[in-house]
Amino acid sequence: MKLPEKLLNAQEMFSKVPGIGEKTALRNVINLTKWTKDDLLAFSAAINDMTTINNCEECGAFSDEELCSICTDVHRVSSEQMCVVEGITDCLAIERSGEYRGLYHILGGVLNPLMGVGPESLRLQKLATRIVEKNVTNVILAISPSVEGDVTCNYIKELLPESVEVTRIGFGIPMGGNLEYLDSMTISKALENKKRM
Repeated sequence: MKLPEKLLNAQEMFSKVPGIGEKTALRNVINLTKWTKDDLLAFSAAINDMTTINNCEECGAFSDEELCSICTDVHRVSSEQMCVVEGITDCLAIERSGEYRGLYHILGGVLNPLMGVGPESLRLQKLATRIVEKNVTNVILAISPSVEGDVTCNYIKELLPESVEVTRIGFGIPMGGNLEYLDSMTISKALENKKRM
């Protein structure tokens, strides 16, 4: 059975979303055919509006304005803290925790020379400039524990003035995790990040 071209085009677009294969894309498209015309038009308009999303001039997060709500928050600016993350999803995850109330800086990835990602590909120079301009005294590196992540953290540490305290978030055993089911790298990072009781 040959499906109409409009459905196949919609399926192709859906399958570009990470984690959605052809079958899931087709199921989603078929489900959309049950929506009302108004709902479909609203959905289409919401997708179309994504073409006008801005990135904050300072931290790189999504924003409706030139600066995001975090970068314009006086309390966050005066905290003298900046959390450096790889991507926007990392920033959102930290915000959901409700534990951090400082500024952010989104790098846009990690250093990976084999993939052609050097210092000029990331927002590293902007980071150094912001730290001086905002009088940041404490930088928290919330970057994944990988070879590339470690290299990026070391690079950032060397880039910043010695007067800035640089820390890295702890990695290791998740809450409720059982040692016997964890991989050796997770256990190794947990031992590295042990603290006195």
